[in-house]
This record gives sequence, C-alpha cells and structure tokens, in this order.
Amino acid sequence: MSRRVVVTGLGMVTPLGNDVETTWEAIKAGRSGIARITQYDPTDHSVQIAAEVKDFDPTQYVDSKELRRRDRYQLFDYAAAMQAYQHSGFELKTEEERNRMGVVVGSSVGGQKSFEDQILMVERTKNLRKVTPFGIPMLVVNGASNMVSISIGATGPSQTPASACATGADCIGQAVDWIKLGRIDRALAGCGEAPILAIGIAVFDRVGACSRRNDDPATAMRPFSKDRDGLVFAEGAAVLMLEELEAAKARGAEILAEIVGYGTTSDAFHITAPEPEGIGASRAIQQALDMAQLNPEDIDYISAHGTATDLNDPMETKAVKRVFGDTAYKIPISSTKSMTGHGMGMTAALEAAFCVLAIRDHVAPPTINYYEKDPDCDLDYVPNEARDHKIEVAMTNSFGFGGHNSSLIFKKFEG
Repeated sequence: MSRRVVVTGLGMVTPLGNDVETTWEAIKAGRSGIARITQYDPTDHSVQIAAEVKDFDPTQYVDSKELRRRDRYQLFDYAAAMQAYQHSGFELKTEEERNRMGVVVGSSVGGQKSFEDQILMVERTKNLRKVTPFGIPMLVVNGASNMVSISIGATGPSQTPASACATGADCIGQAVDWIKLGRIDRALAGCGEAPILAIGIAVFDRVGACSRRNDDPATAMRPFSKDRDGLVFAEGAAVLMLEELEAAKARGAEILAEIVGYGTTSDAFHITAPEPEGIGASRAIQQALDMAQLNPEDIDYISAHGTATDLNDPMETKAVKRVFGDTAYKIPISSTKSMTGHGMGMTAALEAAFCVLAIRDHVAPPTINYYEKDPDCDLDYVPNEARDHKIEVAMTNSFGFGGHNSSLIFKKFEG
C-alpha cells in the first residue's frame, strides 16, 4: 500500500507578516510588502526597493548567544520551522520518533549577509584573526536544517537540496519522497532566504531581471502584465510539517491537506534563461499530475512561479497550456510574488503553504498590479483582487536559474 503524506503544520516569516495568519490575510487583501530598502542605503543604486521582513524579533525563538552564531536566513528558517512544529501539535519524545523524523529546511544561497560582513570586517581591519569562529555554520546552506534538527532532537536525515528558486519546492518534494519510501514518518520541510544585499541585487539587475520602479514600490512587481519590467528581491521563510497519514491519524493530528503530486526536471538549456517553450517546465507539471493520478480538469487553482520577467511569464504560460490544453483557460492562476516579492528558494516553499491555505479557505489569491493584458500571457491570472473559488486541488510551480523545474500538488484531505 502506498504511504500517503499529509500537512499538519505551517510556519512563515514574510514581508507581509511574521506568522501564517497575518501573512495570509495580507495576501487575501492584495497588500504589497515591497518598500524602499532599509538594510543599507540604496540611494546611489539602480534598484532601491525590496520586500523586507519587518519587525522580526529573533529572540522570541533563540537566546542572544545563539543569535550571534546564526545568519539572518537561518533565523527566518528556524522561526518558521518552530511555528510549523508547534502548529502540528507534535513533540518528539521517544528515540524511535527521533530516528523517524527528518529535516529538509534549506536555502538556495546560504548566509550571504554573514559572508559579506566578514569580508568587510577583514577589509576594514586588515586582520584575519578577527574572523568569527562561527563563520562556517553561518555561511553554509545546510545551516538552518542542522539548527532545526539539533534543537528538536530529530535524528533522521537532515539535508538541504539547492536548486535555485525551486529550492523550497524540492525540499518539500524530497521530504515527501522519503516518507513515501518509508525512510521516515515525519519531516519539517521548507526554505528561508535573506538575499537583500547590494551585491546580490546588483548581479540580478545586471542581467536585466530587476524592476527599477523605485518611486512606486508597491506596484513595482507586475507578473503577467504587459508592462512588467522585472522582479523585486524578498526575504523570509516558510516551513511545512509533513507526516505519514497513519502516523498523523494515530496521534489525532489536524490534517490541513494532502500532498499528492511532485514533479522535478531540468531544462538543460541555459545558465539563466528558461527554455522558451516551457518543455522542461511542462514535464515537471505532467510528472506531478501523473504521481497524483489526476487529470488537468481536476486542478482548481495554480500558484504560478510568476516572476514578472520578460522570459519567465510567457514561458510559464506556454508550459501550463502545453499540459492543460483548453482547460488552462478555465483555471485561476496567480502570482503571489506580486505581493511578497521574489525570495529565491523561499518563495517556492511559501507558495506551497499558500496552496494549503487556498484549499482551506476556498480563496484564489490575486495577482496584484495587473494593468495591461499581454497577448503572450492570456490565462486567468486572478487580476488585482482575491476570488472566492471552490478549491480542492491546488498546484504550485517553481522554476530556477540553470533550468530547475518543480511542481507540487496539494489536495483537500479525504480520509
């Protein structure tokens, strides 16, 4: 008998709120989390806007000693993971439970802020002995995963897939695979990022990927709209608590949704550009449908990758139409990045969590800042306002530089 995987907990730290419900209410209201950058002075920079996490207090989750040892992205990840863990109502107690719980909490780029801080400090002091002994655990992409596993005592596998902007989806997908294979019974899975650095934004801007609408931050990111001009950097984290169905039922857990599909492919095309016809992306979507044993007409909502770039949005539209055919025009598809900004691998996990909430509330989130129809993007993008819509099956798509494509499908739980 195939093992089924369910979601029993959610956690978030985002530009729209430092918990799940605050963030979700902002999403349904169509609010933007994008504003002028405060983490450094962007005055002389081409890009002066980002979606920053606001009023986050890490001491709610860690003590001051641990705070000095961790990068900003790890603190976001840890906070989201603790929220999801507590939301699930589960607590590791026995050795068997610890051995059967994994952690797949990742990052696509790791502790960039800590790396930058150390470089600047050495440049300023000319003294390599000033380098922190915690530099390695602050920098590495697996730092958040081991932070979580050490904290809760999970002795099952702890790993961090890194697949650019698809990282969060692949962390969740890997945990699903482990549970289905019987390697573990539970996992915390998701992703966090803190990439709002001058150099990080500059390299994306250098390839023409960033919006420069500095005078109007809230409307800067315009997925699928003809007047789109690029993405806006974001930070934060989202983590899901996943469990094998029978294990969750045995302890009386509240089941939020079931994960029924996961697909992952590579374009093998270009280091930054997606394959323009969406062939690899459509294969990931089809794989997820096949695993879920669903047909295109069974999907009620699609959470798009939707980066507001010239290359992604038409490609994603083609990929959806390649798989769904005429049904594509009947499915609400939206990009919540129009509100959260693009947090690299983090938003892949965040959008997965939004699918769970869309199923719970039967609401299709909006794509805000949709002003002008693009003939190359001609689907129903839920423009500007959330829509009440019966959603029992939701799909989320995530694509990353280098040709990474991932798709997840969530379904309303039915015993």
